[in-house]
Amino acid sequence: MLLCLTANHRNASLDILERLSVGAPTATRALVDDELFVSGAVVLATCNRFEAYLDIDEPLTGGEAVAVESVVEAMAEASGVSVDLLRASVAVHQGADAAAHLFAVTSGLESMVVGEDEISGQVRRALDAARADGMTSSELERLFQKATHTSRGVRNRTQLRGAHRSLVRLALELASSRVSDWAAARVVLVGTGRYAARTVDALRARGAGDIHVFSPSGRAQAFATQHGLIPVSDFAAAAAEANVVITCTADAVVHADAFVPGHRLLVIDLGLPRNVDPAVGAVEAVELLDLETIRLHAPLQEFSAHADARAIVGDAATEFHADRLAGPAITTLRTEVLGIVEQEIARARARGAGDDTEAALRHLAGVLLHRPSVRIRELAVEGRLDEVTAALETLHGLAVDDDSGQADGQAWSASA
Repeated sequence: MLLCLTANHRNASLDILERLSVGAPTATRALVDDELFVSGAVVLATCNRFEAYLDIDEPLTGGEAVAVESVVEAMAEASGVSVDLLRASVAVHQGADAAAHLFAVTSGLESMVVGEDEISGQVRRALDAARADGMTSSELERLFQKATHTSRGVRNRTQLRGAHRSLVRLALELASSRVSDWAAARVVLVGTGRYAARTVDALRARGAGDIHVFSPSGRAQAFATQHGLIPVSDFAAAAAEANVVITCTADAVVHADAFVPGHRLLVIDLGLPRNVDPAVGAVEAVELLDLETIRLHAPLQEFSAHADARAIVGDAATEFHADRLAGPAITTLRTEVLGIVEQEIARARARGAGDDTEAALRHLAGVLLHRPSVRIRELAVEGRLDEVTAALETLHGLAVDDDSGQADGQAWSASA
């Protein structure tokens, strides 16, 4: 059974997201290692969401409820959040709904900025990280690969394609009411990662050219050389001469004593965990624009989701769930046919037949199985698998062992 626990900008505070992003991944690792019912897990942590996708074995009736409680308790303990508070801040999706949610997330339909460019890459990297840690399962691999395929479909077949939407661009859009001329503004960027590179691109798209970069880990020079920026080694001195400071790093937290009171400055904090102490907003003449403020203004009207994108996601989730349900019937049919083929290959070899005969028989089996397998999936989408089961039993005397363990999968909200 697929299970998704999600805390995001719609149902959780920034503080909860911050704590989960720090503590919950360790808890997820422990669940896979120690709990018999968790066979795989992928964690997706971004600046406005934390999600854990789990492949759960359900040995008992009602096992999904036990699994949900176990996961919530483990994540609450690791994150320093009370169980009751976390339960009220997390939504849980099961089965087909978990797939539909991931497909929508990967396509950018659940982001602060609908249709954003960054999330699909973050989802791919989450899967890569889980693979590297040995935490995936075949079902999670299939789920995330389908999510990537669905995201491409949304971008290729809807008006979201090529929109270049992102949280960075939304933040700069909001900041433009405070920055009259980006070309004349001096910007200090804190961070040298992938997100920082996107921020540089977004700043230049608005006309900013005087961009300085500071790195708490000492990577400013290399990043500046690569992107044509000005490296700085003293953040406080650079901030005292800047008009805008943008932070997007995992290496440091900037405190109020780094800023000069009375110097007019806009500070944009894009980090999670926070890169800027909220007390910075109380420094005279310093204005702080953080994720909490940004999400109050999102999504903007022009970033509304398109109905056709939602339809693509819905169809993909239906197909994914149908493939899961159709699996036992297809496996039963293939096992029967391929077993017969193996018997015929053995007889042919006993009569002196060579490799060409074996290859021809295997190819024929594949051709004969293709159309019935496609049709079984189509009938599963239509909710007619009972007809498939009856046909296999009537025509071939085959009994389908339905071990999918997949319920209809209604979304469950921990706050309900």
